[in-house]
Amino acid sequence: MGYVIASVNMKGGVGKTTLTVNIATCLAKLHRKRVLVVDLDTQISATLSMISPAEFAKLRKEKMTLRQLVRQSIHPVDRRFAIQNIIQPHVCKVQGLDLLPGDIDLYDEYIVSETVHKQALQELNKEAGEKSFEQVWDEFEQNLVKNILAPIVNSYDYVILDCAPGYNLLTRSSLLASDYYLLPAKPEPLSLVGIQLLERRIERMRTKYQNTNSVNIQLLGIVFSMSGFLFMRRYYKQVIKRVSEDYSAAQIFATRVPNDVDIAKAIDNYRPVVVDSPGSNGAKAFMNLTKEFLQKLNTSTGMKEQTSKMSLVDLE
Repeated sequence: MGYVIASVNMKGGVGKTTLTVNIATCLAKLHRKRVLVVDLDTQISATLSMISPAEFAKLRKEKMTLRQLVRQSIHPVDRRFAIQNIIQPHVCKVQGLDLLPGDIDLYDEYIVSETVHKQALQELNKEAGEKSFEQVWDEFEQNLVKNILAPIVNSYDYVILDCAPGYNLLTRSSLLASDYYLLPAKPEPLSLVGIQLLERRIERMRTKYQNTNSVNIQLLGIVFSMSGFLFMRRYYKQVIKRVSEDYSAAQIFATRVPNDVDIAKAIDNYRPVVVDSPGSNGAKAFMNLTKEFLQKLNTSTGMKEQTSKMSLVDLE
């Protein structure tokens, strides 16, 4: 079964997309894993880090983006699009590295609300099993991303979701669909705020859905990208110390992403740096991060299996 992993932070500009596409590429290229990157951000940064604007424009014209899958989830009657046909295989000429392209226009909040409202009215007209607007909305939120990924999730070792900054519908639904989340950050005070806000949101989500057992997500780790500005570097030790007070060493990646111009050049070439400039310091950092990623995942899944076995013993 494939693992679904959200790359997310409430704050933008923390290196989230760069982390997503480079770890995904390392997993496929160096570790021979089957990996799908899903671009859930209307800035389409993940998409344009793996294919050119011209390729994206062609896909959008042909209705081969995530937008079509989201729209037919809102209007289930329309089932013309299959996720298997929209996924772009072997992007950047890397075997096993696939992309579900994002879109600059994924959904309309008004149309979502209107659809949920209509469904709630239909439920109220039934003789039994009525559901409020809030209940219908919660079910929609829980299942939106999960249902989109359902046909293909077991075809991959890892499905990595590049979430938008903030806490919109797709980000919430992505967290509910994920097994783990990566938390990219920079060693600066505002980045800490982004970490704290996200953690509070996830805890609130656990409380909200505690009776449904639908929130199984766990923190895989916090990844720091270094700032190139000297006055920001001075915060480094202070920020790391503050984060270390709230998180264990196992929850913080030891490898830091350096301030490397080759990372920016790679983005300009619409490729991950591990493909565009594999000998660079940035690429080497992502290679080491990917090794840590696999180690943390193996440790976490081992603990999960052990806990599951203990639970079965208790039941017996």
